Amino acid sequence: MEETQVSRTALMTAYLRAYHAMHDDPKIFDDSLAYHLFTEKERAILEQHVARFLQLYDPARAASCPDQATALALSMRVMATSILCRARYAEDSLEKAVRQGVQQYVILGAGMDTFAFRRPEMVKQLQVFEVDHPATQAFKRRRFAELEWELPTQLQFIPVDFTQECLAATLTRSSYAPQTKSFFSWLGVTYYLTRDVVFATLHAITDIAPAGSAIIFDYWDTDAFVPEKASKRVQAGSAQVRNVGEPMITGFDPSTLAADLAPLGLRLHENLSPTDIEERYLRGRTDGYHASEHAHYAWAMK
Repeated sequence: MEETQVSRTALMTAYLRAYHAMHDDPKIFDDSLAYHLFTEKERAILEQHVARFLQLYDPARAASCPDQATALALSMRVMATSILCRARYAEDSLEKAVRQGVQQYVILGAGMDTFAFRRPEMVKQLQVFEVDHPATQAFKRRRFAELEWELPTQLQFIPVDFTQECLAATLTRSSYAPQTKSFFSWLGVTYYLTRDVVFATLHAITDIAPAGSAIIFDYWDTDAFVPEKASKRVQAGSAQVRNVGEPMITGFDPSTLAADLAPLGLRLHENLSPTDIEERYLRGRTDGYHASEHAHYAWAMK
């Protein structure tokens, strides 16, 4: 990602959430506000990008599509499933954590997430910290100002470059309370970072959060980075983000993740496989949404 440019994958993620909220039923995850984050011109550009994804994934099917709208709908079923399911998982888990006393919600790599506006009943019970790259965060704040959305008093923006700055030091310069039980979500980020940076960030969380705090993060398994093992969906997705300058570089072994996290002071509470995700969020659907073959969701506790 360029230093002064909003993350293109953050914009794409928000667009996919918006399309799902507008067009699909039942909802896997309902981001009812995401549509408003884009101008008509921006939506048109993103729609073209999403529709063209089908050419990477299934050229023959793309060639048979009568129009862009059809290609767009088909591409959604391939591109959006993990984005929708991981958001649902994070917020479902957050609801449980709040009932158990969590009072701070830290969204790492928040992108264009709308939680602070979409879930007022939960925001009343939390202090919310959005942590993201300065360029992406600046774009988002300008868009909120253009929309004239009033920022909740419980929301604080914290700019950070995960590759250059220490999360713990950054949070301690904010109103984050180190002694207050916290819940961290870190979605759509780990595969873009080196293994060392991922572990350094997780370790930083254990340094600044008290016992009983939790983190949800998603990751790709290591097979996703082996050409002869990677699914066609993952290969197409990797090519797409590489073409916009945001290559995916890191995966983890689900069978060793618990042992990998233990030295960081984290206990693996849950580790959902693609099969688990399919069963929990997609069972019975007939519209083509199926779990991504290499996507996993981890819930770790301090």
